[in-house]
Amino acid sequence: MLRLLASERLLLSQRARILPRFYHEKVIDHFNNPRNVGSFDKNDPAVGTGLVGAPACGDVMKLQIKVDDTTGEIIDARFKTFGCGSAIASSSVATEWVKGKQMEEVMTIKNTEIAKHLSLPPVKLHCSMLAEDAIKAAVKDYQTKRAKLSGVSETEPVEQAAKA
Repeated sequence: MLRLLASERLLLSQRARILPRFYHEKVIDHFNNPRNVGSFDKNDPAVGTGLVGAPACGDVMKLQIKVDDTTGEIIDARFKTFGCGSAIASSSVATEWVKGKQMEEVMTIKNTEIAKHLSLPPVKLHCSMLAEDAIKAAVKDYQTKRAKLSGVSETEPVEQAAKA
């Protein structure tokens, strides 16, 4: 019995050493040390919130941006993600990439760029797609809030962002 337990432990320790090889080191880094985790007050007019999910795999991603109202620059970003390591890493990368950029610029971030940066396998591409969708949803939410405050039609800012 003791021998069986020792051999099972050895097998488990060997598996533990093999498992990290399934993910690229960038995914592991962003999973173990996620950047910009947290949230802002969703009612703040300077904050845009994007909440997206993939029911098939159970990943849910909330990405928030804080925008400087005078310059239109994204001054901060936060995320909370429920999902696999690739979803968490994609969220973390997305928040790093949007900070310091104009909203028009972040609307051009594509899931393929995130996937390439993280070396995601094809089966995990939906995670980078969620990150792209979350960025766009956060920008749209911010623009909708700004439109309501200024009395402009809600669709006008979204249409302008889509043209960019």
